[in-house]
Amino acid sequence: MPIRCGIVGLPNVGKSTLFNALTQTAAAQAANYPFCTIEPNVGNVAVPDPRLQELARIATSQKIIETQLGFTDIAGLVRGASSGEGLGNQFLANIRETDAIVHVLRCFEDDDVTHVEGKVDPVADAETVETELMLADLESLEKRVPALVKKATQGDKDAKVQAAVLGQALELLRAGKPARMTEPRDEEEARALKLAQLLTAKPVLYVCNVEEASAATGNAHSEAVARMAASVGAGSVIVSAAIEAEVAMMEPGDRAEYLESLGLHETGLARVVRAAYSLLGLLTFFTVGPKEARAWTVTVGSKAPQAAGEIHGDFEKKFIRAETIAYDDYVRLNGESGAREAGRLRSEGKDYVVHDGDVMHILHGA
Repeated sequence: MPIRCGIVGLPNVGKSTLFNALTQTAAAQAANYPFCTIEPNVGNVAVPDPRLQELARIATSQKIIETQLGFTDIAGLVRGASSGEGLGNQFLANIRETDAIVHVLRCFEDDDVTHVEGKVDPVADAETVETELMLADLESLEKRVPALVKKATQGDKDAKVQAAVLGQALELLRAGKPARMTEPRDEEEARALKLAQLLTAKPVLYVCNVEEASAATGNAHSEAVARMAASVGAGSVIVSAAIEAEVAMMEPGDRAEYLESLGLHETGLARVVRAAYSLLGLLTFFTVGPKEARAWTVTVGSKAPQAAGEIHGDFEKKFIRAETIAYDDYVRLNGESGAREAGRLRSEGKDYVVHDGDVMHILHGA
């Protein structure tokens, strides 16, 4: 199952339109009223990577298989969601199941599209959602931390780790700051923070949904969001969901010409997917052969056996070594044979840390 990003935001900001374009389906009904999306729609999206096409060309691979990210279209949030207003409880539960938050903000003026707050102010909208998430986390930790502290004083080692890192998160939330600003002291605390599934500990990407005329350059609203995102260590991307929905319905051959006419070199969705990929600290490695060229995803810092496990669980358990070629070497030397002859194919063991773009052949026991 791919890593999943939750598409969130206030009602009527373009979440479902963006989701439909991302997945090139009409699975999510897009309509101009709150709570149009009731059950979260789920779809997987290929991560654009031109390197894969080049590897397939060199190896004359019959099939190309991209790595994927999952996206979930979640019901619109309203003020008071942390107390159950609107579909608040369902909204918060659905976010908790995701790995990152893709926060869609309305950055366009249109009298025909209702705004739940009565005015277009994307920074205020972002603060509304963030406040609701912080309130939900605050309520959760104010119940959990005292119990953990009590267990810690009784000698429970796990409780001591959790009490330390979640206590730090609680203090941040009380100061009006998200839990993602928590600084775990070691891997144990980092793991405890992740297992706590705090809503504001998840990484955030702000997607500025602009009108068609601003798709290439953005507007005053998207500029304000970019400043706000930079101040909190988040990313931001400019997209016109209406354009992306239109492009998604076109024949592949017509897309480039249409985008060029709008001053765009690629779809905004490609930027969204790549930005989400980066946000999650992911990298891509490849397996290449005559049957298929395939991209795989692991987190930054993963070692060779973990990469092998992405291909098949038994490969991690029975890992022997990985024959590895850097992407640039593979292309420059025209494939595996050339890389081997030039001494650029390396035999790596269990401690090898995978690099983005590695072309790998896993050797494993029977």
